[in-house]
Amino acid sequence: MVETMELIDNDFSRQFEVQIDNQLALVEYSIQERKIFLTKLIIPENLKDDTFKKEFLTLIFERILEQNLSVMPTSPEIAKFVRGNRKYKRMLPVGVRI
Repeated sequence: MVETMELIDNDFSRQFEVQIDNQLALVEYSIQERKIFLTKLIIPENLKDDTFKKEFLTLIFERILEQNLSVMPTSPEIAKFVRGNRKYKRMLPVGVRI
């Protein structure tokens, strides 16, 4: 499904968005001092399977990796994703553990 998803960084609304079947999945964020705070994950009910969530968050983290930002996952679901992915744990600011 990742190949068919187009990730949009809506900087006006401060959220990453993906449109799937006329439904919007999004992650709200805030950027401060080279850190991006991922504050809220919203996924429509019909897309709430673990596969979609993992693919969606992977797209977001790869985009953030390209921007060379540190990540502060303040949403419990996003923090759980980071805990399960060693590659993205390295994106946490120095001294931050989840």
